Amino acid sequence: MASGGMEVIQSAPSGGPNDAGLDEPKKMTREDWRKKKELEEQRKLGNAPAEVDEEGKDINPHIPQYISSVPWYIDPSKRPTLKHQRPQEEKQREYTSMGEWYKRGVKEGSIATKFRPGACENCGSMTHKKKDCLERPRKVGAKFTGTNIAPDEFTQPQLMFDYDGKRDRWNGYNSEEHMKIVEEYAKVDLAKRTLKAQKLQEELASGKLMEQVNSRNKWGEEEQNSQTERDHNSEDEDEDKYADDIDMPGQNFDSKRRITVRNLRIREDIAKYLRNLDPNSAYYDPKTRAMRENPYASGGINPDEVSYAGDNFVRYTGDTISMAQTQLFAWEAYEKGSEVHLQADPTKLEVLYKSFKVKKEDFKEKQKETILEKYGGEEHLNVPSRELLLAQTEDYVEYSRHGTVIKGQEKAIARSKYEEDVLINNHTCIWGSYWKDGRWGYKCCHSFIKSSYCTGEAGKEMTNADTGQGDVQPEGEEIMTKTKTLMELHQDKLKKKKKKQKKSPGSESEDEDRKRQEKLKKALNAEEARLKHVEEMMQLDERKRAYNSIYESREPTEEEMEAYRMKRQRPDDPMASFLGQ
Repeated sequence: MASGGMEVIQSAPSGGPNDAGLDEPKKMTREDWRKKKELEEQRKLGNAPAEVDEEGKDINPHIPQYISSVPWYIDPSKRPTLKHQRPQEEKQREYTSMGEWYKRGVKEGSIATKFRPGACENCGSMTHKKKDCLERPRKVGAKFTGTNIAPDEFTQPQLMFDYDGKRDRWNGYNSEEHMKIVEEYAKVDLAKRTLKAQKLQEELASGKLMEQVNSRNKWGEEEQNSQTERDHNSEDEDEDKYADDIDMPGQNFDSKRRITVRNLRIREDIAKYLRNLDPNSAYYDPKTRAMRENPYASGGINPDEVSYAGDNFVRYTGDTISMAQTQLFAWEAYEKGSEVHLQADPTKLEVLYKSFKVKKEDFKEKQKETILEKYGGEEHLNVPSRELLLAQTEDYVEYSRHGTVIKGQEKAIARSKYEEDVLINNHTCIWGSYWKDGRWGYKCCHSFIKSSYCTGEAGKEMTNADTGQGDVQPEGEEIMTKTKTLMELHQDKLKKKKKKQKKSPGSESEDEDRKRQEKLKKALNAEEARLKHVEEMMQLDERKRAYNSIYESREPTEEEMEAYRMKRQRPDDPMASFLGQ
């Protein structure tokens, strides 16, 4: 070790081959140790040549000895080496080269004329089986017909790419596909040149070009120089024409100098964030220096009277909208083959746009007239608006005293196409406002028949009385029974009153007492049985007793409570000891 005071010399063992690697190396003397340290220092300073490994490569003298030297107990005869630090060839994975990719199409060459054993039974190809065949299933397969055998596909290789090969987006790209685009653009350029040559030939034939040459001679050399400058600039016309496509928000593009200049605020201008110091006013974005809303909106000042009313006011007022429409028309016209541009030919574009609008309006008028002539119905178009007919609208708008909109002009809520809140047959609620036992009805009278007449509170009482008595009719009979009118309900009430008056009060009280005595007797028997059951359960062990075996969860009746009071034993009763006898 380099850090120790003494070190051992790696020497071969004195014994035979069987004793190799078993003997420890001899210790170094002080003189040998000093010489070795001096050699190491000289190598680190670059005055002595570096140590060479078994492959003839230099070993960096700054590498520690425990990395470069081989331990004596493994192989003391080996020299210092760094081979174990380098990639091992036997452990290296072989990756596919970057140029290889999956093959496309089918093999070109000889096509089989008869069916081969092991081929696809449907098409006859050797590279797949019948279940993997992508061809339409034949009525009689190639195995039986032996005709129209499909060619063999390529056997796709097993590609194994490294890290870069897996992420190479252009791997497998066919450069011939790009040549098609280059050829297409070359054809367009050639067509433009031929059109320009034809235009020059027509001008020469008509004599317009000679007139331009004569007029140029009259105006002198100054005019000639300006014309030559135009000819030079015409080459870059296509490039400069579309310079506005490179514009970015907050930047200007100069096609001559090819530089971008940031829009800076003039020193005399008032900063946008200083126009209204109210923190609840228009939001100012410091990154883009934009304030879209009007900072004076809360004060009720007319936007036309202030010097700055927000970026949106500038963006959506004046000629900005018409210019945006013109730009949109220029893009659509260019897509359809018209050579127009807003910056290159503004006059031509404006004339073309005006003629387009006139033609569009004429076409709409003609289309409308033809439809009216064919189908009629012109009288329906002259009907006044719905607001005038109904004298009301659903648009709520709230204004301030300055005339600004505080609330309103919101997006209209989509209403149903069906009629709502339509009440029929004197009902005060709509059908479906009441639901019970899986049926819909009216909430005002609890009627389940849709076309019934409203009976009001009387209908509610009748339905509640029917459900209280527990008379359950079949569904078919309920549907078939007709609802009673108010007169019938009144007559039923009178009949019930007469029946009650016929019964004598003495007989009713006797019947009630007899029934009560019978119920009380049943309750007493049940209470005695319960007490016996409780005694039996109390004699059992708690671990063998069932869970909640003594308790019940229902509410006791009056007769059961009376039986409990009668059977209950009071410890303070002097006769309690005689009850069991």
